[in-house]
Amino acid sequence: MGISIWQLLIILAIVLVLFGAKRLRNVGSDLGGAIKGFKSAMKDEEAKKDEKADADKLEQKDGENVFTVSAEEKKAEDKKDKA
Repeated sequence: MGISIWQLLIILAIVLVLFGAKRLRNVGSDLGGAIKGFKSAMKDEEAKKDEKADADKLEQKDGENVFTVSAEEKKAEDKKDKA
């Protein structure tokens, strides 16, 4: 025995009376905007990770041979320690 359509309509009517249609519309638009922002932030993070991974690897094709080189960043402190 689940919730019937009539029970859902009664609950919806009570919520509309308590909060009002304008306030519910504002909550819905705020929630939709938050979800949209979250999705775009997740896509941006994945794009940054992919871009960084591509920048870290360099390939040089020489005829049949392919050379893959990983780039590493060295800090100025490392250079001072070696001197």
